Amino acid sequence: MSSSRKSRITNASNVMYTNAVYWPNNRLYKGDTPGALNYGCINRVYYAFANVTADGGVFLSDEWADARAPCDGVQGALGSLMHLKQRYPHLQVILSIGGGASAETFPIVASSTILRDNFARSARGLVEASGLDGIDIVWEYPCNPQQGNDFLALMAAIRLHLPEDHYLLTAALPAARVVLQNIDHGRASEYLDAINLVAYDFFGTWTPKGGHHAQLYSMSKDEESGASGVQFLMASGVPANKILLGIPCFGRSFLNVTGPGHKNRGAGGEDGSFDYSQLPRKGTKEQVDKRAVAAQCVGGDGGFVTYDNPDTVKIKATFCKQKGLGVSL
Repeated sequence: MSSSRKSRITNASNVMYTNAVYWPNNRLYKGDTPGALNYGCINRVYYAFANVTADGGVFLSDEWADARAPCDGVQGALGSLMHLKQRYPHLQVILSIGGGASAETFPIVASSTILRDNFARSARGLVEASGLDGIDIVWEYPCNPQQGNDFLALMAAIRLHLPEDHYLLTAALPAARVVLQNIDHGRASEYLDAINLVAYDFFGTWTPKGGHHAQLYSMSKDEESGASGVQFLMASGVPANKILLGIPCFGRSFLNVTGPGHKNRGAGGEDGSFDYSQLPRKGTKEQVDKRAVAAQCVGGDGGFVTYDNPDTVKIKATFCKQKGLGVSL
């Protein structure tokens, strides 16, 4: 094992569980900075997003926000995180590549041996130049078995250039069987250090009905949930310690209804959502559905808004401990 890998594991050993956050670079324009996060309990930050070009190139998506804007006394939000790494030795900073902007490009790149190699080489160049700990693949989402095979081939190509004794490799995948079933997760987990399970967005403006968008447990067999996603991955051969349960910092809005299960009649907020800092909405009372494990507020300009709050996060944290998720080895 290399000295860099040893030191990274040793430095992180004080934190018993991996507690990671995604930090999108567009938050800088809302007045947020990485320096505001609590690194007493956070030991990994996914910096989102870098983009992918059709020839497999990987590049930062916003040069101003990433590398030049004044941020926490240094230049760029990524620069801030690199500075914070020096102050907090246990902190791992990983570049998230993809997201919605690269959704159409990933299938092209992953299907070609040459483009996969280009991608891996380009990603390594960015990682080395920035001093990052690794990369996170956010391909939204492999939608058939062939793309699932291509996903595995991409992971294998990345590992040739970002070997596991030096770099972290993770991937974000939704807690939805329709996507998860396309990938051989036993093989995927051989390449990946973690799967960031997107255990939210089960309901939204795109679904016929409203519902708890980040429910830990579903009330019917045809609904997805965080628990069902975890169960699927573990049954598919993914070690529990490599699964991180995603929790949203925003709520989903459904207008003109008072709870889950009703026909979708539109949404309030920005693109159907409210940041957690804006919840509960003015004039509403916050409640917790303990069966689904979901917070909600009803009324005001958001209608029925479903989200996570400290009470539901505590329950989910207990669930993670019971299942052995995200244990730092």
